[in-house]
Amino acid sequence: MNDELPPLSKTDFSALSEFRYQMRRYERFSENAVQAEGITPLQYLLLLHIKGFAGREWATVGELAERLQAKQHGVVALVTRCEAGELVARRTNEADRRRVEVHLLPKGEALLTRLAAIHRAERRLPTPPRRGATLRATSACCASPPSPR
Repeated sequence: MNDELPPLSKTDFSALSEFRYQMRRYERFSENAVQAEGITPLQYLLLLHIKGFAGREWATVGELAERLQAKQHGVVALVTRCEAGELVARRTNEADRRRVEVHLLPKGEALLTRLAAIHRAERRLPTPPRRGATLRATSACCASPPSPR
């Protein structure tokens, strides 16, 4: 079995470049939006991951670290900063007292709701035809092996 991938074509590089460009534009938009509300991008993501955690209204520090792709001790510090801003609260799990749950507080929920609505509106903006075609090519490029030159 040959484990070598075929070489990337110019089209593959263009599609990947466009994909990264669009991701960075959205990231920059997000950074500006959350900073205008007085929080950091990581604080916004923490709030989003708590609210978006499947099946319940809270998450553990370990689960949040995974979602944020960060070290647990860094997430502990992030939770502490969000607690200081009255955005979240830690609670001991009733069934397992060793487990700590991170919950949104009303101030954090209100802030998240405003920011998520802004982000949803930005994500739904129509894409110019050239970019749409390139993004479709990016999806195809990233979902399948590279095309031959």
